[in-house]
Amino acid sequence: MAELDIGKRCQIESCHQQDFLPFVCDSCNGVYCLEHRSREAHSCSQEPVRREAKPAGGSTSHPCSFEDCKWKEPLPVICPQCGKHFCLAHRHQDDHKCEKLEVQKPRMAATKELVQRIVESKDGSKRKGRKGAKSSATAAKVALMKLKLHAAGDKTLPQAERTYFEVYLPKGGHATSQPMFFCSKWSVGKVVDYAASLASLKNNNNVLAAKKLRLCHPETGKAFRMDESLHALLTDPEEPLHNGGHVILEYLDNDSAGLEDVCNYIAHG
Repeated sequence: MAELDIGKRCQIESCHQQDFLPFVCDSCNGVYCLEHRSREAHSCSQEPVRREAKPAGGSTSHPCSFEDCKWKEPLPVICPQCGKHFCLAHRHQDDHKCEKLEVQKPRMAATKELVQRIVESKDGSKRKGRKGAKSSATAAKVALMKLKLHAAGDKTLPQAERTYFEVYLPKGGHATSQPMFFCSKWSVGKVVDYAASLASLKNNNNVLAAKKLRLCHPETGKAFRMDESLHALLTDPEEPLHNGGHVILEYLDNDSAGLEDVCNYIAHG
């Protein structure tokens, strides 16, 4: 990335320090850094500018233009953008809220905006049918950046073993989804138990006649076997899960193979 050309370099040959708010000598009009701003420091060859006689009790110092600041400097400290005088504490644009300060959009805000656009396009396309694997993988990579900021999980897990999902929770609950991360070495059964714990879900998977909390594919609705490994699902050559993608938790009957209407489920959620 190209460097921003902001400020000036000190005119002293042995210095040439880049200064964002350089000092301008009011005698020789030279540009200098903080260290060489005084006439003595840069061996000014020009006679000092004659000032008008000041009234008794007056001052020849330069008052700071920042609101409510009473500080004065013996030499002018001029902002090259707005041209006003400031004290050393308010010399930078951010410090004196410069009227010509160009605020650049923070990188994280730009990333959030990009993620939001992709998520919105995903939601709109689900009603049209199943998306391609390549499209899902690309969207998951972008969504992964957002998930890493907010996902809940075991903080002791090594980064290399963490797998992030936006987990759609069972219908009828207070929350529709929650970002979580799991260990890629875990079984589906352990992922389900851990997700239920994070989301405070009722888990009767050890009760024979009760409906079972199952982890389902976000596009096909297929319920994964409890003994399958998460790593195997991530590397499935036909219908893989994606790190940063979606999964669905839902209560299913014992004889159910999965969700009947995935599109309607996620759109409604």
